[in-house]
Amino acid sequence: MAFYVYILCNKRNGTLYVGMTDDLVKRTWQHREGTFEGFTKNYDLKSLVWFEEHHSRESAFGRERQMKKWNRAWKLRLIESQNPEWRDLWDEIAN
Repeated sequence: MAFYVYILCNKRNGTLYVGMTDDLVKRTWQHREGTFEGFTKNYDLKSLVWFEEHHSRESAFGRERQMKKWNRAWKLRLIESQNPEWRDLWDEIAN
């Protein structure tokens, strides 16, 4: 089973959210549909702009906790290194 750490945003250089899941498609869809109340719904965070796969829940959880402590510039640099256009990756994972 795979686990994922991901970053959502509402626009380029906008508000960022770092999360972790074992079902990236389902979780991203939930964010897009505003299924749950909270930070991502309040800030309209629907664009998946970065993710990475992990082979254990512990590894993904550790990476998520690490990234949540990062300053904003580090997160922006990570996104830009793999997705310089800030494309919404939803179409790539949903198919």
